[in-house]
Amino acid sequence: MNGNIVTFVKNLIINAKDVIELRTDLHNMIDKISDSNILNAVKTLLSSKSVSQADWWDTISKEERAEIEQGLAEADRGEVIPHEEVTVKYKKWL
Repeated sequence: MNGNIVTFVKNLIINAKDVIELRTDLHNMIDKISDSNILNAVKTLLSSKSVSQADWWDTISKEERAEIEQGLAEADRGEVIPHEEVTVKYKKWL
């Protein structure tokens, strides 16, 4: 039991170091960018992610979730149509 706790703590420390290293790498990369368009794109990307942490699943309707779950269940049961068959059937729209 204690071995599991030690391993868990070691993994937390390793993960924390990985995050710190990743942040440092990102800071260094951003510091080297001189193109304002790229910097604005990065800013937009980062600000939209930090403002909206919601999972897309939580943003769709109950009906949409039900349809996705139904489709996944059908796929799990093997009730699928091969890509080639769909491509032939809908060729004029693709």
